[in-house]
Amino acid sequence: MKDLKYLMAYSIAIIAFIGILAGGPLVYLTVVYTFIFIPILESNTKEYKNEYSDDEKKNRNLDPFFDFLLYLNIPIVFGIFFVSLNTLLYTNSVYEIIGIIISASIVMATNGINVAHELGHRKSLFSRTCSKLLYLPCQYMHFFIEHNYGHHINVATPDDPATAKYKQNLYSFWISSVTKTYISAWRIQLKLLRVSKLSFFSLRNDMIFYTLFQISFLIFIYLNYGLIITIYSVLMSIGSFLFLETINYVEHYGLLRKIKSNGKYERVKPHHSWNSNHTIGRITLYELTRHSDHHFISSKKYQVLESIDDSPQLPYGYPTSILISFFPPLWFRIMNPLVEHHMDYTN
Repeated sequence: MKDLKYLMAYSIAIIAFIGILAGGPLVYLTVVYTFIFIPILESNTKEYKNEYSDDEKKNRNLDPFFDFLLYLNIPIVFGIFFVSLNTLLYTNSVYEIIGIIISASIVMATNGINVAHELGHRKSLFSRTCSKLLYLPCQYMHFFIEHNYGHHINVATPDDPATAKYKQNLYSFWISSVTKTYISAWRIQLKLLRVSKLSFFSLRNDMIFYTLFQISFLIFIYLNYGLIITIYSVLMSIGSFLFLETINYVEHYGLLRKIKSNGKYERVKPHHSWNSNHTIGRITLYELTRHSDHHFISSKKYQVLESIDDSPQLPYGYPTSILISFFPPLWFRIMNPLVEHHMDYTN
């Protein structure tokens, strides 16, 4: 019964659905819930460090309930996406349009990209296909390649687009990470083709297919909803991947791996990611906040991720940290001393 807590991961989508259909000021209900209610609730909730025995891990890994929770997000995300488009079709108020776009973006990020990230680390073709499907409405399918074959290798180094530099503000990071992630995805794809001695136009060139799928998806929206709604859908996509990049910003801000005597970086360790044991953020984001353990063993499923003692701890949960990151002076004031202390400690 205690694992029913993960049902809270659907709460943002439910709130968004209610707000979008209700209209008026309620279209901002998702924003209030995500950035005000959840941080307040989180600040008044105890932190928990889950530790599982080997038998418990085995049972949790085999329990289909946890996978079912992830797959259920597919109809939820696409449902919110198209409900938003249909509502926007008959909405003329600018403030309502903005509210709907932001609300849909948040759901597409938390229940879409976040779940796509989890499924993208699975080995089965079905899981990986579902992962790519969830990236589709966000126009961010290339993230599948860069994250799995780039980020997890280069994390906490200057070569990683998703690692925010010390004293780099969020808005600068958005620009650098979005552009460099896309470029990196193409570089990785071309390298994979070259190693396999395949041509650019090979059926193994996933980046071509991702591009065609995403363009086709936009054409489908255009043919069914028109140009204006297509533009709104693009704005929803942009909002979703900027939310993702904000999470990336929080996850690795200022952390760097040491260079060994042979000129190579040390292996990725738990202290190269910011961890959080704050309960609400954990269950809302399917344990993404146990990011140190995730990077230490990326194949671990979310239901068996644990808190690692020597990992750097965020003073607040991910939802609150995301909110703080929108205000660079406040973020720097809180986080820079922690980065300085941590880097001195690990070095």
